[in-house]
Amino acid sequence: MSSNGFELPLRLLLAFKMLIDELHAELAREGHPDIRPMYGFVMQAIGPDGTTAVELGRTLGVTKQAAGKTVDNLERIGYVERTTDPRDSRRKLVRLTPHGMDALDRSARIFDTLRTRWAAELGEDRLNALESDLRRMTPDNPWRLDIPGWFGTL
Repeated sequence: MSSNGFELPLRLLLAFKMLIDELHAELAREGHPDIRPMYGFVMQAIGPDGTTAVELGRTLGVTKQAAGKTVDNLERIGYVERTTDPRDSRRKLVRLTPHGMDALDRSARIFDTLRTRWAAELGEDRLNALESDLRRMTPDNPWRLDIPGWFGTL
């Protein structure tokens, strides 16, 4: 079966949207109804050791101001906190709270469950091949978004 060129990005987008929608529905059931898709990327970029707003913006490919606005939102809903860097009191670190770490831990488990479902439907070998091919065709850094607002306003 021959496909039109536009079908590939649409199918990839639909697959992404399905996975993210299923993730967020389950996260809401498990006590995280306020998480938006962009927040997951931001929290992953913050990581377990924390980061500064400048470093976060650089990692995500957005401005310090855009990163700061997202951090403000995450802080307001209890997923991150701002603290003084113990190595340099002039720097402010953004760190995940226990609530934020819980959301990431649950996300990882839910994504594993979703992947298991896909493997059951497609076959483990086909899914492994798909993932390998996508790694080959996409940039090495999956967290760098480069387009502020790609998932909506930060």
